[in-house]
Amino acid sequence: MTPLQTARLMFWSWLDQVAQVMLGLVSRFLTKRSVRLVEGVHDHFAVFAEKAITSSDDDGLQIENGTILGRHLPQMEATLRGADVELILQPDRFVFKPLELPSRATEFLGNVVRTQIDRLTPWDAESAAFGFGTPTEMGNDRIVVVVVATARAMLMPIVKAFTSCGVKSVTIRTPAPQSPPDASGITVMEENIARALDLRLTRRILLAVLAVAVFVAATAEIAAAIVDQHLQARQEELALRIEHTRAAASSARDPVNNPQVLAERALVQRKNQSPSAVIALEILSRIVPDDTYLNELHIEGDKVRLSGITHDAPRLVRVIENTRHFRQATFFAPITPSEGGDHFNIEAQMEPNFSVEP
Repeated sequence: MTPLQTARLMFWSWLDQVAQVMLGLVSRFLTKRSVRLVEGVHDHFAVFAEKAITSSDDDGLQIENGTILGRHLPQMEATLRGADVELILQPDRFVFKPLELPSRATEFLGNVVRTQIDRLTPWDAESAAFGFGTPTEMGNDRIVVVVVATARAMLMPIVKAFTSCGVKSVTIRTPAPQSPPDASGITVMEENIARALDLRLTRRILLAVLAVAVFVAATAEIAAAIVDQHLQARQEELALRIEHTRAAASSARDPVNNPQVLAERALVQRKNQSPSAVIALEILSRIVPDDTYLNELHIEGDKVRLSGITHDAPRLVRVIENTRHFRQATFFAPITPSEGGDHFNIEAQMEPNFSVEP
């Protein structure tokens, strides 16, 4: 499975969990209505509802080929619509098998029974509808539990018949052999039909809400970027206006022929037109080859003189002239051989360039 498929599965699982939590919260405030149907003759049920109770086969209903039949079918469908239906089926529809287990298996009884279904019954856990009763102590740290099962395909037409009536859920139970008449029976199947439909609808709603939230967030982000860009432009415009206003106020306050103003302008002009010794030293430290050693460096005005030892003095002159900070690099003394290379003396004109890049 690829990481993308894993991420998709995790997303849909998280979405289903959120939908289930929302449905659980909503269901607490909804009115629950239940209808109990007890099977008498095969496929004939007596209906026990809150507003009407029928106990005879003539007034009850019949299920045939996944369809509900009866004399009062419209009233019956109105009674079943939106209700939690409990079906009590005859025990002869099911297989009952006792299962002996250690007492400590009580905590994991559901999983243990599921793993034993294919051994106890003709069906596996996927194709069987099964349940189990209350465990009974046998002594010697052992328990016995009655497992009841049947083919899921046998019960699905019954579930389908009630699904078409719009019931909310269907729970199928059967009494255990020799159980008291008032026993609730063993639950064999539970189909929460309306919840499954609501879950799909709720998931679609949540997905739509997430899509709208992402769209709103993206729109807000784009709008914020546009507004920020507009505010930045306005800020730069205001800063330029303030600078012009200050310059105008300074000119109005200080006449053109004011000696102090003239002196300040002269200093600024001299600063901008005079080469910087610090910049020259920085540029030389970057361009001088590693095989070159400087013994002396003199700066006089706009001239710099270098003396030292290198392996290729003409190349050093070309390196100096190729920068934007020096020009007219020449030898002001002959090149003399020495130990480790040639002794050179180079003079160059410094330019008033204030960039720290060669």
